[in-house]
Amino acid sequence: MQSHILVPIFVVAFLAVFTAASGIEKRSFTVHRVGNPNFSGHNGPRSLAKSYRKFGAPLPKGLAGALAAQNTRKRTLDTAPLVERRGFEYRWSGQRSRRAFSGASNNCPQGSVAGKKCWAGTAQSSMARQQANKTRQVGSVEAVPEQNDIEFLSPISIGGQAVNLAFDTGSSDLWVFSKQLNPAATTGHRVYDPAKSPSFSMIQGQNFSIRYGDGSAATGVVGTDVVNVGGAEFQAQPIELATAVTRTFVEDQNNDGLMGLAFSNLNTVKPQRQKTFFENVRATLSEPLFTADLRNNSTGAYTFGVIDASKFNGSLTWIPVNTTRGFWQFSSERFAVGGEPSQNASSGGQAIADTGTTLILADPNIVQGYYSRVPGARNSDKAGGVTVPCNAKLPDLDLDIGGLYMARVSGANINFAPVGNGSCFGGLQASPLGTMGIYGDIFFKSQFVVFNGGNNTLGMAPHA
Repeated sequence: MQSHILVPIFVVAFLAVFTAASGIEKRSFTVHRVGNPNFSGHNGPRSLAKSYRKFGAPLPKGLAGALAAQNTRKRTLDTAPLVERRGFEYRWSGQRSRRAFSGASNNCPQGSVAGKKCWAGTAQSSMARQQANKTRQVGSVEAVPEQNDIEFLSPISIGGQAVNLAFDTGSSDLWVFSKQLNPAATTGHRVYDPAKSPSFSMIQGQNFSIRYGDGSAATGVVGTDVVNVGGAEFQAQPIELATAVTRTFVEDQNNDGLMGLAFSNLNTVKPQRQKTFFENVRATLSEPLFTADLRNNSTGAYTFGVIDASKFNGSLTWIPVNTTRGFWQFSSERFAVGGEPSQNASSGGQAIADTGTTLILADPNIVQGYYSRVPGARNSDKAGGVTVPCNAKLPDLDLDIGGLYMARVSGANINFAPVGNGSCFGGLQASPLGTMGIYGDIFFKSQFVVFNGGNNTLGMAPHA
């Protein structure tokens, strides 16, 4: 396994186009990734389990056993006690559930693990917000990969306070650790304190609740503040302040929250869904889009407002997306292995483009068809997924994108991580959503992808 020894790079991209007709200065900005000097190797079972948790699916027995054997969390996966703001009444929570979005934040969140502790509190009082500044700023911000290459994080500013957030095209919430949490829950995290921001304003009656299939959760209240990403600001961006989180989030010390880049109908705020940062700044961009140029063992970037044609080969193919569920979703009904003619997967198969997922999680027919061409590949209960010989030369995989484009994924990237005894965890695994694929970072390492919010399309081409 090749190690990451990269020097952090901070590159300022400052591009502007002036639109005379409107008098509004249209801008673009870039978020650059950097190599993680503390990279210690991929962890296949953890990456797969994180996707199951994100999409509310129960862990298969073999995967749960593999994680328990690793003892990475020193706890069983179905134990996720909430760590909330101190000094409030102790209560017992009710029944456990799969992912469900509940608005309650001043009591024990619905769906918490049965018999686990929960403290209930109230939100802080609202604060004055500064008058919105209509001038849009631009610039660049570095992104720092989390250990094990699970997420790539970006320091952004909220009310003048720096926090590390993951950019996630598979969700639509902007939530952060807040000072309302018990200090035990914030160790190792940058914590947003609304009391230190004169521009913060509480949105009364609005709450959020993000809940996962293993009982993990983050719940809290909602306000607005100035959010700055690489110099581009939105003056009254809705932000979700966590007042209760499970230990899964507490132990993930590189991650101070999440910036969702999917569509707002996936947002979990109730009773009124809130717009994402991208949706709010879209009208100020040179073009209403952002691009993901994420590369293997190399720096990459998210760029907002402009397409850099030097980053891909040939021309972009544009694919309409289905936004009904809030995802960047498209049909995916065919695949090919090793450059051979394509073959059918499941009729009506769909997939989403998700930068918040590490692996490619695909229709089981695709997984079976691919690994049938790999000698020594097997479904390992011990590893919690499909494994291959580490010394195998894996074939490339072509995936159907909307019936208009076959995206080639390098076989070298599908050889994901050692699991022992000469076996490696496959970067292609069966999707927890059945025939709904989740095409994550391994997919993006081979493809330049444009997310166009102006006409709800995806543009794709191979990396240059």
